[in-house]
Amino acid sequence: MQGAPSTAAESKLAPVPALPIATAIDKLPVNKLTLAEGFNIEVYAAGLTNARSLRVDDEGNVYVSTRTIDKIYAVTEKNGEKEVKTLATGLNSPNGIALHNGTLYIAEINKISKIDNIAAQLANPPKPTVIYDDLPSDAPHGWKFMTVGPDNRLYFNIGAPCNICMPSERHAQLRSINLDGSNPEVIARGIRQVVGMDWHPTLKQLYFTENQRDWLSEDQPNDKLNRVTQLGKDNFGYPYCAGGDIPDPQFGWGHSCDEFTKPIAQLGPHSAPLGMRFYTGKMFPEQYRNAIFIARHGSWNKSHKIGGDVVVATLNPDGTVKSLDTFITGFIQDNNYVGRPADIEWLKDGSMLLSDDYNGAVYRISYGPAQKAAR
Repeated sequence: MQGAPSTAAESKLAPVPALPIATAIDKLPVNKLTLAEGFNIEVYAAGLTNARSLRVDDEGNVYVSTRTIDKIYAVTEKNGEKEVKTLATGLNSPNGIALHNGTLYIAEINKISKIDNIAAQLANPPKPTVIYDDLPSDAPHGWKFMTVGPDNRLYFNIGAPCNICMPSERHAQLRSINLDGSNPEVIARGIRQVVGMDWHPTLKQLYFTENQRDWLSEDQPNDKLNRVTQLGKDNFGYPYCAGGDIPDPQFGWGHSCDEFTKPIAQLGPHSAPLGMRFYTGKMFPEQYRNAIFIARHGSWNKSHKIGGDVVVATLNPDGTVKSLDTFITGFIQDNNYVGRPADIEWLKDGSMLLSDDYNGAVYRISYGPAQKAAR
């Protein structure tokens, strides 16, 4: 309730917890989901409690992080049979993972670590080696998302330690480091919380989703899709401006939203956009090439929930958003969640993987006649 007006004190709205154990494979809601025409969905892997961020290595192994439990999983396949392995445990909300040249990088709340040559060590993975720990330890919005940039540096978020407050110089920002943890740089500020980012395939600019403050109203502010165009200079407005267009009633005095970097799209009030990826594969129709697929986790502080879906942002040649369209719906049924999409990744054959942290599952979305996933 931090930041809630006194009139909201009796509100029964509250965050929706993930299920404490993974949903049985025959109980997963795939038959309740509606996809764009020509697409199919199937269960790729089940039994991954709190499945969050996804990465795929060159061998076709799928790595899955968690936020509310302490594990990193790997989904492997042999002779057509998938196996879920636990690679690491005892971690501090290890939501952020990245892969680069065979190394798995793991972002916890207060440190970043790595496991080299991970694909060769799945049977007996070593303890991760810490490469960077100059990070706040705040649990609120402390979980991270991480990616490797075209410059071979790690990029990750440090969220605001609150719903709405004046953050310290160490919070509410995007930061990057070298692959060995050296030379940290702040690349953008004024960012409340990021749980998804990716690089434009041709412009090489960083795009990211941002979750805005709670308790302003049920219908404001809009969550955002942002783009970094001036490394180290962009400021996206938190805590002065919400949604790109609403001065904050507490911190916005004396400020205009025009002072700050505008979002390139608004994604709905409290829709909770998380994972996002550009599509560079060849399985999906040409209209989806270089478009952004965004998993909207879904609202909790709205009487009538929105989100619980996947949307696709089609871009103009200059990287601005041309249109925003629905791709998968149905995770909200009768104003209740049957699942919550969290992150998106691509298999080599161009099909999509979609994690569902509510059910502890990963789905595969393909186009055309149903196909077996290619490694």
